[in-house]
Amino acid sequence: MIKREFESMSREELRAYILEHREDERAFQIYLDRVTSEPGEIYPAPHSIEDLSHFPDLVTKNRRNKQQKI
Repeated sequence: MIKREFESMSREELRAYILEHREDERAFQIYLDRVTSEPGEIYPAPHSIEDLSHFPDLVTKNRRNKQQKI
């Protein structure tokens, strides 16, 4: 495929293409560039034991966000 075609694909379409064409290095590189360019979420360090009580909620939220992006 042509590079322009990869760039016009959604992240989900590109991921599906890569899974079917694992030998396509160019598509894989474009996918990696796209994934690593997206900003990650930064969580503040806990200041107390009470802050740690929110940790399970943060983990659940993070997993849900990752599943939505795939």
